[in-house]
Amino acid sequence: MSAKTPFINVLISLGDDHLILGHRLSEWCGHAPMLEEDLSMPNMALDLLGQARNLYGYAVELEAEGRTEDDIAFLRTDREYKNILMVERPNGDFAHTMLRQFYFAVYMQLFWDDVLANGDARLKEFAAKATKELAYHIRHCGEWLVRLGDGTEESAERMKAAVDALHPYTNELFDITPDFNTCIEDELVPNPETLRKDWNTAIQQIFRQAFLVVPNVQFPQTGGRTGHHTEAFGHLLSELQYMQRAYPGLTW
Repeated sequence: MSAKTPFINVLISLGDDHLILGHRLSEWCGHAPMLEEDLSMPNMALDLLGQARNLYGYAVELEAEGRTEDDIAFLRTDREYKNILMVERPNGDFAHTMLRQFYFAVYMQLFWDDVLANGDARLKEFAAKATKELAYHIRHCGEWLVRLGDGTEESAERMKAAVDALHPYTNELFDITPDFNTCIEDELVPNPETLRKDWNTAIQQIFRQAFLVVPNVQFPQTGGRTGHHTEAFGHLLSELQYMQRAYPGLTW
């Protein structure tokens, strides 16, 4: 396969989602509000990084040009990353982090479930592990959404502020790029639009328990899938790529 085949590009963009969100979650290590969360959030980050490795590894295998997972993860410019904008947003407070993870985990659970039924054979191997991990992510984050939304006056306000800030970024989960469309036609990956109804249902179910309202978003925020990122992304990359930039070829 050529390095520019749509399937390779889609694998890398999905890997980017997991890498960047995993990095964001890892930033909580040592800063979580309680010991349990100081353990659970890095563990969720490791789950995401593991999926990023799987996706990047499959991409470089198909590409067959001698690149490694590390090359993709650490040696690209900002415009070459195709992650959705939501995963690169700064962590904000605990409510923001839990909501962002919940939004993403619910979507990816639906995505991997569809892959298990209809997708590429190699992706099915990744999906079998990912669905088990995401079930925990969804349960853990969903419980926090309810606890905060139905908690104190301050926690409810912070949860509502998180919804207002993050929901405009959720529509990009369902964006279909030309590469993605080709893979859908080839029955390699699911059509994200077919997942939207079940995603909305899952979000609304938790929101009802948390006394939250799904906002009416007039101006969805997109651009990540085409390499147009937020200012925060440059700062994220400076930390993510530091070791490989400072010590080229460094391995553990």
